Amino acid sequence: MAHLRSRRRAALIVPLGVALAASVGFVPGAASAAPGDAPSAVSAKPAEDAPVFAYVVNTRADRETVAYVKRAISRAGGSVVVTHEKIGVIVVHSSDAAFGERIRKVRGVRSAGATHTAPLRAAGTTDDGKAQPLSKADAKALERRAAPGAEPMEADQWDLRAIGADKAAKINPGSKKVTVAVIDTGVDDTHPDLAPNFSASQSASCVGGKADTSAGAWRPENKDHYHGTHVAGEIGAARNGVGVAGVAPGVKIAGIKVADPVDELFYPENVVCAFVFAAEHGVEITNNSYYVDPWLYNCKDDPDQRAILDAVNRAQLYAQRKGILNVASAGNSNHDLASDAILDDSSPDDSTPVPRTIDPSECLDVPTQLPGVVTTSATGVRNLKSSYSSYGKGVVDVTAPGGDKYQLPTDTPLKNGNILSTLPGGGYGWLRGTSMAAPHASGVAALLKSTHPKAGPAELRRLLKAQADRLECPAAPYDPDGDGDADAVCESGGRNENGFYGAGLVDALDAVKKK
Repeated sequence: MAHLRSRRRAALIVPLGVALAASVGFVPGAASAAPGDAPSAVSAKPAEDAPVFAYVVNTRADRETVAYVKRAISRAGGSVVVTHEKIGVIVVHSSDAAFGERIRKVRGVRSAGATHTAPLRAAGTTDDGKAQPLSKADAKALERRAAPGAEPMEADQWDLRAIGADKAAKINPGSKKVTVAVIDTGVDDTHPDLAPNFSASQSASCVGGKADTSAGAWRPENKDHYHGTHVAGEIGAARNGVGVAGVAPGVKIAGIKVADPVDELFYPENVVCAFVFAAEHGVEITNNSYYVDPWLYNCKDDPDQRAILDAVNRAQLYAQRKGILNVASAGNSNHDLASDAILDDSSPDDSTPVPRTIDPSECLDVPTQLPGVVTTSATGVRNLKSSYSSYGKGVVDVTAPGGDKYQLPTDTPLKNGNILSTLPGGGYGWLRGTSMAAPHASGVAALLKSTHPKAGPAELRRLLKAQADRLECPAAPYDPDGDGDADAVCESGGRNENGFYGAGLVDALDAVKKK
């Protein structure tokens, strides 16, 4: 899978997403040239079979500048795919290897760069491992042990009880006036646990960078692209006497598909489209359990990666200005995002990775490290940081259940330490990862929005942190695999926060109690 927070993402484990990368030279990412006042001369016509690359071109967000730059794009050998005029982002295809260098010289262009390091083909997440489908025998066993008034498989949803979501549902399951958009691999809205809460009018496919709202466009390409459907169930699976329950079973769920149908990568132009679409279709929360491919970290000193940072940040800030709270997974690499240096040996993930050491204060994991985004780490059954979860003092905002193979429950029928949720085709299965933690935080944020309907994104973020249950740094060395070596170091921070858990474990029950 692409870059689901299981590459740093969810866990059973499928790495999806795009990573931020260090400065590495590729043909489309030639060194930046000094800005100029006019477009350079038209390049030589490329061969008809020359490979096509995708670019983002970022300009001032005014009609005159955008129109001028679009004309320059044509003269520089580019073809406009879609224009997001309100944020000044233009998605372009070009087979001219010098296009990026040429367009960066144009007056009005703030940044521009390739969004792939490999040519486009015919057409990332944060889970930690492959999905484990629930067998029919286990499903029946769970149903036989279901408590009165509970969903048939809820006995194995230790994660709901960990954050009080089972009790919260009895007070306020969430409002139908609140929609959480799952920006992911697609959502199977025909699933019996998702159909009651699905909002087709707020759903689309953004694959290729342009929104497609035709019926079913938001569905996963196939059953193996299960990540988005699993995430959707964690947030809003209905309490309808079928299967499982979500954290906020009364809110609406939308699906915005951004994963490439071939490689399942989450390319920047698709993610930009998703944030803009959500902003213009009345969404209140977006869940982002992925990183933007092809770079695990995007470095500001590389022209291509800087353009990706600029474009995605413009889009997510636009969503915030439209009233949306963006929630994201911290990643599944067990990286300290507040450290001085990180080895990134997975980028770019759409071609041949080139190991590099990056500074996480200059090379950002997108979208989780962008301003205003709620960065969510993962915990297991024992409320201890999951072994794979990335962390960082001053970076992580909150933590939430994501599952862990080293932390197993003793009080559930199947004693599985991962997260049980919906799969395409009406199925159910287990995943783990920060991909699973983020939707728990998104669900609690949706409950907060239901309880405080006038709260904007900044206030929701504040409430989410204020109502979290504080978790202290481990007293003993953090050694989840028990091999005698500390696998991470938890640092205490200001405002009663720390690097593993931020402000603490999200609390669904407190979210539905007005304070």
